[in-house]
Amino acid sequence: MLQNNTSATQNGLRRPVVLMSMGAQERAGHDYQVMTVKYILPLVEQSGCVPLLAPTCCGIDNVSQYLSMVDGVYLTGAGTNIDPTLYGEENLTPNIEMDKGRDWFDQALIRAALAMGLPFFGICRGMQELNVTLGGDMYQKSYQLPDIDDHREDYASTVAEQYADAHSVRLVPNTWFSKLLQQVEIPVNSLHGQAIKTLGKGLQPLAYAQDGLIEAVHLPELAQFTLGVQWHPEWQAAQNPSSVRMFQAFGEACRDRKNARLAGLDDVRHTAVGSIL
Repeated sequence: MLQNNTSATQNGLRRPVVLMSMGAQERAGHDYQVMTVKYILPLVEQSGCVPLLAPTCCGIDNVSQYLSMVDGVYLTGAGTNIDPTLYGEENLTPNIEMDKGRDWFDQALIRAALAMGLPFFGICRGMQELNVTLGGDMYQKSYQLPDIDDHREDYASTVAEQYADAHSVRLVPNTWFSKLLQQVEIPVNSLHGQAIKTLGKGLQPLAYAQDGLIEAVHLPELAQFTLGVQWHPEWQAAQNPSSVRMFQAFGEACRDRKNARLAGLDDVRHTAVGSIL
């Protein structure tokens, strides 16, 4: 098996490498950097990529070096909220932990990755990080808004129940996303208490929840693949055709980026980035 893998690499079948930033977690008095397996598996199995996990506890000095080694960026959900001071507000959810190390790392990461033309896929917190980095803000307690549903999971239920389909999202017609998923609406799970209020610069919606909350976004001015979704397509992704299509599309974009890098075209910059960042 080792010989086969080596041969595949020599024959140009090396898989794209995708950066995933880890998050802080305290366990029994020790500080950990963690990543949930459910996020890693579809990146490997559906996207066909190799994950590179980056700790976020050491500052941002090495962000450029990390990005020089990868063909895409994939930012996941987490049990923490983004520090609201990053979008000019006081913290209205002090009972929920924050991860300021990840906030600062991922903001620097997003800016640099977009400028380099790297494909980007953000899930839940990852989508929210993209929005805040580009100057947007958040509803800190979306469940308290009039006419807005409570999108949080029930912590008393089983994990399977928490990740079951909770509502549908309506895809914006005639976008690459609606064409990719081949649907007008899709059922999704729902495990978030915060939601996009004001879109960051350059972001446009790709999907809405039934109550009007933004559920998916992209950066149409940029040439590279960009996608953020509020739900969790990573959950049992192989059993969900929409999730498979999303992860496969991201994987294809990362393969295209890898091939361009190997061909010496990786220094190409997109002029539209300057109008966004």
